[in-house]
Amino acid sequence: MSIQQTPYGPVLILKEGSSETKGYDAIRNNIDAALVITELIKTSLGPRGMDKMVVDTLGDVTITNDGATMLKQLDVQHPAAKILVEIAKATDSEVGDGTTSAVVLAGRLLEGAKKLLDKNIHPSIIVDGYQWASSKALDRLQSIAIKISPEDKEWLAKLAKTSMRSKIIFEESDYLAKVVIDAVFQVAEKKDDGTYKVDVDTVSVLKKQGESISGTLLVNGIIVDKEVVHSGMPKAISNAKIALLNAPLEIEKTEYSAEIRISDPTKMKAFLDQEASMLKQMVDKIKSVGANVVFCQKGIDDLAQHYLAKAGIMAVRRVKESDMSRLSKATGGRIVTNIDDLTANDLGFAGKVEERKVEEDKWVFVEECKNPKAVSILIRGGSQRVVDEAERSLHDAIMVIKDVLEKPVVVAGGGAPEMEMALYVKEEAKKRSGREQLAATAFADALEASIPLTLAENAGMDPLDVQVELRAAHSKGNTWYGVDAYNNKVNDMNKENVFEPISVKEQVVRSATEAATMVLRIDEVIASKASKMPAGGQGGPGGMGGMGGMGGEGGMPNMPE
Repeated sequence: MSIQQTPYGPVLILKEGSSETKGYDAIRNNIDAALVITELIKTSLGPRGMDKMVVDTLGDVTITNDGATMLKQLDVQHPAAKILVEIAKATDSEVGDGTTSAVVLAGRLLEGAKKLLDKNIHPSIIVDGYQWASSKALDRLQSIAIKISPEDKEWLAKLAKTSMRSKIIFEESDYLAKVVIDAVFQVAEKKDDGTYKVDVDTVSVLKKQGESISGTLLVNGIIVDKEVVHSGMPKAISNAKIALLNAPLEIEKTEYSAEIRISDPTKMKAFLDQEASMLKQMVDKIKSVGANVVFCQKGIDDLAQHYLAKAGIMAVRRVKESDMSRLSKATGGRIVTNIDDLTANDLGFAGKVEERKVEEDKWVFVEECKNPKAVSILIRGGSQRVVDEAERSLHDAIMVIKDVLEKPVVVAGGGAPEMEMALYVKEEAKKRSGREQLAATAFADALEASIPLTLAENAGMDPLDVQVELRAAHSKGNTWYGVDAYNNKVNDMNKENVFEPISVKEQVVRSATEAATMVLRIDEVIASKASKMPAGGQGGPGGMGGMGGMGGEGGMPNMPE
C-alpha cells in the first residue's frame, strides 16, 4: 500500500497489499536477479562447457548446454531476470547462435554497473557510457573482420564445425557440417549482389532414435512422417507425378442437421450409389491428369482409398500444412484446393516416392527431386536425449551458415574479438571526460571478462594468467589470439580454424547492451498483490451475488453427494 501525504491529509494511491521498491535498492535488486540467470548458464559456454539437466513440471527431462533451450525450459518469475531470458530468445531467433554469450555479457555489464552504482554514479551516466562504448566496440569489430566468398565451402565448413564444438555431436562434425552446408545451399536463392537469401523453414529437420549420429542423412526432397493410407496401395513409385490437395477426398457433411427420409428400398441403394459415384469421379479426375501419388491435407474416405488403390495410386492423408508447403517447393507442384481444378500442370515430380520403416514408424520419403527448394535432414542417435540435443546443435549450425550466406563476413572465435574490442574501447575511453569514461571502461572490462575469461574458467585454466597473456598478445598486434579451450592455452584461433559469423557477434553485443541498459533504467518496482480467489459458494469477486435461480444463497446450486 502506498500512502502519499498532501496538505489535505494522506491519500491512498495503490491498493492495499502492493509493494514498492525505489531508487538504487530497486536497481540493485533487479541486477542481482539478472545475475542469478548469468551464473546459472555461464558454465555452459564454450567447448568445455558443462550440460544442464532441466526437469519440467511434468517430469520431462532435457539435457542441454544450449543457452536458449535452458532458459525456455526454466519457469523464471522475476521480471528483471525475464529480460535476460528474452534476449536469449531474440538472439536465437535472429542469428541462431550466441545465446549463452549474450546472457553472459549482459550479466558482466550489470556486474560492472553495480560497482559504479556503489560509487554513486548515476544510472543515466552508466547507460550513456555503455551505449557509446557499444558503438565503438562494433566499429572495431567491423575493422578487424574477414570478408569471405559465400561459395567457399571450405570456409563454411570451418564455421559449421565451430558452432558444433561445444556440442555432443562434435565427433561427427566433419560429416554433419557437409550435410548442413549441402542442405542450406540447396534451398538458398542467390541475390544480385552475390549474397544469398535463405528461408530456414524450407530445411525440415526430423529426428528418430536408433543407429548412431553418423546415420544422419540429407534427403534432396521431403520426408513426411505419415504412412500410406491403404495396404493395397503401392509402397514405392518411380517417376512420381504428385498431386498436392488441400481438399478432402470424401463427401463433406452439411453444416446443418438434416435427415433424409426414404420410403422405397430401391431408392436407398440409389442414394448410396450416388455417394460412391461422387467419390469415384474424384479419383477418376486424379487419374485422368496422370497423378500416381496423392498428398492430401484433409481426410480420404475409405471408399476413395479403395478406388485409389485399385488405380495403383499411392496416397497419404492428414499431411501438415508446413509439409504441404515444403512438398510444393521440393517437387514443383501446386497445392490445389478444388479437385475439379486439378490439371497435369499442377503436378509435382520426384524420381522416387517410397514408404520406409524408420524404427517403429512408417514414413514416406519423397526423393530425387530435380531442383528441390525444400529438403529434409533425418537425425539419428543412440537415445532420445542424444537426438534432441543433436537437433538443437544442427539448428545452430544451419543458422550460422544462413548468417554467413546472407552476410559473408567472419571473425575468429575463442574470445579474440572480445579482447580486441575491449582494448580498443579502453583506449578510446581515455579521450572521454567525466564519469562516462568510467562507464566505458567498465564496458571494456565486461567484454574481457564475459567470453575470454569464462571460456578459460570452464576449461579449468587460471583466468588471471589467461587475462595477462591475452592482453600482452593483443597489445603486440596479435588480433586473433584467444582461448584455445581444447589445448588449454592462449593460441592463434585463426590457425585453429575457429571462426564465427560477424552477425552473431554484432547481435550479442547489441542485445546484451540493450538488456543491461533496460535493467539500469528501472528505478522503481511496483508490485501489486495477487488477487485472492473468491471463497467457495460466495459468487464472484468482491462478494458479488450469484445469478438468480442458481440456488444456495446466490451461489452455485447444491451438487448431489
